[in-house]
Amino acid sequence: MMRNDVLTGKLDWLTVLIYAVMVILGWLNIYAVGYDEAANPSLFDMGLNSGRQLLFIAASVVIILGILIVDVRFYEATAYLLYGLMLFLMVLVLLVGKEVGGNKAWLGVGSFGVQPSEFAKFATALAVAKFIGSVNFRMNLLKHQVILFVFIGIPMMIILAQKDTGTALVFTSFILVFFREGLSPVIPAAGIAVAIIFILTLLVEEIYLYAGIVAISLLIILFGKKKFKRIMWVTATALLLAGVIQSVDYVITDVLKPHQQNRIRALINPEADPLGYGWNVTQSKIAIGSGGFTGKGFLEGTLTKFDFVPEQSTDFIFCTIGEEHGWLGSLVVVGLFVVLLLRLIYLAERQRNRFARAYGYGVVSIFFFHFAVNIGMTIGLFPVIGIPLPFFSYGGSALWGFTALLFILLKIDAHRGEMLHRL
Repeated sequence: MMRNDVLTGKLDWLTVLIYAVMVILGWLNIYAVGYDEAANPSLFDMGLNSGRQLLFIAASVVIILGILIVDVRFYEATAYLLYGLMLFLMVLVLLVGKEVGGNKAWLGVGSFGVQPSEFAKFATALAVAKFIGSVNFRMNLLKHQVILFVFIGIPMMIILAQKDTGTALVFTSFILVFFREGLSPVIPAAGIAVAIIFILTLLVEEIYLYAGIVAISLLIILFGKKKFKRIMWVTATALLLAGVIQSVDYVITDVLKPHQQNRIRALINPEADPLGYGWNVTQSKIAIGSGGFTGKGFLEGTLTKFDFVPEQSTDFIFCTIGEEHGWLGSLVVVGLFVVLLLRLIYLAERQRNRFARAYGYGVVSIFFFHFAVNIGMTIGLFPVIGIPLPFFSYGGSALWGFTALLFILLKIDAHRGEMLHRL
């Protein structure tokens, strides 16, 4: 029997409403992608992605009810078990899984399949939160930091073996959780600096980058506190960044696969090969830009109808939003995500123990990464790495994974008064 407190108002209904609105808008836009004016198909046609998505939505309701019915202590008690189960399923994919779109990431029979890596996101968030919530946990201990990075590193390695780089990169977002729980800002700052230098190396002559690194290092040493430790840190950082610059060519030519190299080239200069590796990004930006301020209207997207953008119902669903609903429609969708993220941060901060708070920030981190990178790649700000836009992109595994991720947090929040106070 469902707990009465969920039914009487402790569940955060504002977040539930945002979820429902986003799922419905996603469903309608998936219908728009597959709409054929001549055939005038029904929104519920099971031959279309929109019809199948409706079944996925119905299954999501069952998942939500299951999450709300289960005792709240179940999620912390079984966190490691769920994590281990998902790792097992992902390894199983490598052995008997089927390949879809170049990625061997699916388990299934015939046309039905599930992607365990989508469920590994909430399982990893639970496992990380359980470890952070343990009584003896200290973020400043190196061994605890190593354990946390192992938690996110194992699923990343398995997913990379499945050739799904985009999903693997999602797990890097857990750095935000570690930072909130006390990780030194030096580590995430170093990661950001390395990423920036890597990109700049593709855009700027190396000599200018070296000159900039030397100049900034000298300024910090000359005008900062002249402590030996600081000088050593600045020197080590400068050498690290110089090493990154030197390694870019090797990484691009010898580490990345041809399709990954093309994604980097498409990010830097899609116009160099508009009919080849630059096609997706170029057509995506054209579709979004063609919508203007108010859009062409629902089901009136010409670029959407004629499949100019590949994977438009999944990775590039935002193109349909931009073309048919314009700048205003895009603003509404972005606004919904911003409100959702702010609400999730609020929910995470009001939790009464570290497990609940860390899980809350895990949810925030994963949603933020998907939102920022998916929309960013459709407008040419990020390379195309093939990750869905939560609640909008077509697909059962993604929808179910995001639904479980969100509603486990809502279940925990609804029972926050019962959780042990362990900050």
